[in-house]
Amino acid sequence: MTRKTEDRESVRGGDVNETLADAFRQSCLAELRAPKAGNVHIFADGHRMTVADFEKSASVAAPHMARIGATVGQRVLGAMRATMSAVGSNTNLGILLLSAPLMVASEKGGTLRQSLSAVLGALTLKDAEDVFAAIRLASPGGLGRVDDQDVAAPPSVDLREAMRSAAERDRIARQYVTDFADIFNIGLPILQSSVKAGLNEADCVTKTYFGYAATFPDTHVQRKHGEAIALEIMKEFQMFDLRNPSADHGRILAFDRALKDRNINPGTSADLTVATVLAERLDRIRANSARG
Repeated sequence: MTRKTEDRESVRGGDVNETLADAFRQSCLAELRAPKAGNVHIFADGHRMTVADFEKSASVAAPHMARIGATVGQRVLGAMRATMSAVGSNTNLGILLLSAPLMVASEKGGTLRQSLSAVLGALTLKDAEDVFAAIRLASPGGLGRVDDQDVAAPPSVDLREAMRSAAERDRIARQYVTDFADIFNIGLPILQSSVKAGLNEADCVTKTYFGYAATFPDTHVQRKHGEAIALEIMKEFQMFDLRNPSADHGRILAFDRALKDRNINPGTSADLTVATVLAERLDRIRANSARG
């Protein structure tokens, strides 16, 4: 039995859209093939995680993310359970939280952005319960405790409202209340202009990642190291003018080593990058389907 078959058979209660599963998987792999300073990629592991961990996570999560008719919460929780079973650590919580609404939206009519807005507006208390359970499974670093809608307790509001309570301190939560504004207004324009400029896929992804990391303080860095360090790291990213990342490959890898030596991981920027690549792929799938 192949790995893909095993992953597919682990999904219960619904069929898998294999086209969308592959889009999710390939988006995760594309992000790994690009040098992303401070994060895990094929040129350097880091933070006690390996590329193989992320590759396996993408493989086992994909069928859950592409389960036809599943809710946002069901996709996140199913994929996180599969990830923890496969690799035993949190490699992809942020990716799942950002990707699940995009995957649900891809099953709807209209543009991806219009469909996504409708999906986010229809999130339920059950979505919140499932996502809170997934977060507890992942036990992400630097999470801490909060007074309102702490994941250690059952949620009392729907998922979008729960995310609203965290939006000021978490850039991923913020996407839920802004209709993924960062994805559509920052990431996609960088990615699409890079593609039009003829850059290879890895360079397009690297430019997108650096674009995020240079635009706002990474909230994963902020949770673990504080606001001052997060601001400092953002300014360090701003020092790169990556018109052609391949030409700056050595400098990027030197910066990568320096960040990892300080245990700095701009993980939120990496998660947003995966979601951006996925959104671009889903748009292409919709366009190809519309053409017949």
